[in-house]
Amino acid sequence: MTHKLGILISGRGSNMQALVEGSRVPGSPYSVALVASDKPEAAGLAWAAGQGIATFARSPKGLAKADYESQIDAALRSHGVEAIALAGYMRLLSDAFVARWRGHIVNIHPSLLPNYKGLDTHARAIEAGDSHGGCSVHIVTEELDGGAVLGQSKVPILPGDTADTLAQRVLAEEHKLYPRIVAQWLSR
Repeated sequence: MTHKLGILISGRGSNMQALVEGSRVPGSPYSVALVASDKPEAAGLAWAAGQGIATFARSPKGLAKADYESQIDAALRSHGVEAIALAGYMRLLSDAFVARWRGHIVNIHPSLLPNYKGLDTHARAIEAGDSHGGCSVHIVTEELDGGAVLGQSKVPILPGDTADTLAQRVLAEEHKLYPRIVAQWLSR
């Protein structure tokens, strides 16, 4: 059975692209039904449209959060989406939205959760003197970056690393980890 995946992005969508490529692997348990963004100018939307994937874009400016999220929800449901992957979506989802999709939303986070929830993860790992950074795929809950971790990849922190150099290496791992974990999650 192939599950219909919706992907939410806010920018270039490099993890979205990795998920789309993962959906094209023979036997993949998912197809990408919709790419949606809170930024109509997001570069990832043009890439997705060029791949023949349906897109939805709506700026939340001037809308109440509930109204904005109801439009995203309607777009996802109208495309038959069964599960959602956040891929650089830089808006916090409301508790009500998470409750409507409970157990059906995953996110990729650039740290080894439970360490460094939120922002500036790479700088925080370097400042703490950690030997490794990395990324985690987790179930989205009402708690920021607090849901069950489905998979992780470790990336060594090298002497002289900056947040930017570490981020580049972690992103390369994200592109490998996210499609693999989404496929496992949707095969359960």
